Amino acid sequence: MVHEREKIGKRVAWLALVSNCLLTIGKVAVGLMAGSESVFADGIHSAADIVASIAVLAVVGISNKPPDEDHPFGHGKAEVLSEGFVGIILFLVSIYIVVEGVLGFLGKPEAPEYIALAAALFSYIAKHLLYRNSMKLGEKYNSKAIIAIAFDHKADIVASLAAFIGVILSIIGDKYNVHYLLYGDAAASLIVAFLILKISLKLLGSSIDILMDKNIEKPVLSQYRKVVMEFPDIKRIDRMRARTHGHYIILDLRISVNFDLSIKEGHDIARNLRDELQTRFPDISEVFIHINPYFPDKE
Repeated sequence: MVHEREKIGKRVAWLALVSNCLLTIGKVAVGLMAGSESVFADGIHSAADIVASIAVLAVVGISNKPPDEDHPFGHGKAEVLSEGFVGIILFLVSIYIVVEGVLGFLGKPEAPEYIALAAALFSYIAKHLLYRNSMKLGEKYNSKAIIAIAFDHKADIVASLAAFIGVILSIIGDKYNVHYLLYGDAAASLIVAFLILKISLKLLGSSIDILMDKNIEKPVLSQYRKVVMEFPDIKRIDRMRARTHGHYIILDLRISVNFDLSIKEGHDIARNLRDELQTRFPDISEVFIHINPYFPDKE
C-alpha cells in the first residue's frame, strides 16, 4: 500500500509538472502576443505551479518512509510542508497578479486578440480534468501532497475561467465601442488574484493547523469515542486527543477500568481497543493508551 501510494503520488506530480510546463509556455506566449493581461497572469500562475509540482515530487517519497530512530512518529508531516509551500507560492503569485492588474487599469486599455480566448478555454478544460483526477486520488490515498496539487489545479480552473470572461468582455467592448468593457481583461486578472489568494490561505491554514498539532474535528473524535465505549470493561474516557500527522492520525487515549483488574487484563483491554480502532479507521497509525483505575464507590 505504501509503495503504491508513493508511486501514485509521483505519477500525479509528474503529470502536473509536464502539463504546467506546457501551459506556462502557451499562456505566457499567447498573453504577450494577444495582449491579454489575464491570460498572461494565468501563465505566470502556471509557472508557479511548476515549482509547486517539484516541491511535491521532493517530499512524496520522504513522507511514505516508515518510522526510524530519529523520526519515531514517521515522516508524514513532509507532505504538510509541501502543502504549506504550495500555499506560499500561490499567495505570492496572487500579489504579483494584483500589481499587474492595477497597472493595467492605469494604462490605456486594449482588446486582446481572439487567440487569447482559445488559450483560456483550453487551459480551463485541461485543468478541470487534472483537478478531478488529482482530487480523486488524493482522497483515495489520503495524501496531503496530492490534494495540494488538486487545489493548485482548482486555482488554475477559476483563473482560466476568469481570464476567458475578461477577454470576452474586452473584445465586446472594442467591437461595440463600450469603453468600460475594455477594462474587462484587467479586471479579470484581479479576480484571478483574489481566487488564488483564497485557495492559498486555505492551504496555509490547513498546514499550520497540522504543524501546530491541532485536535482533529469533533465529529471524528465522536466516532472514536463511540468505539471506545463499546468495550464493557472501559468505564470512562478520561481524555482523548488526536492529531493529523500528514496522511495518518495519531490517537492519544486515557481510559479508566476497574481498579481490581490485573496488569495483564488491563494490557489486553488496551491492545484489543487499539486493534479495533485501527481496523475501523485505517488512517489511524498509532494509538497511545494510558489506563487509570476506576473506583465505583467514588463515582
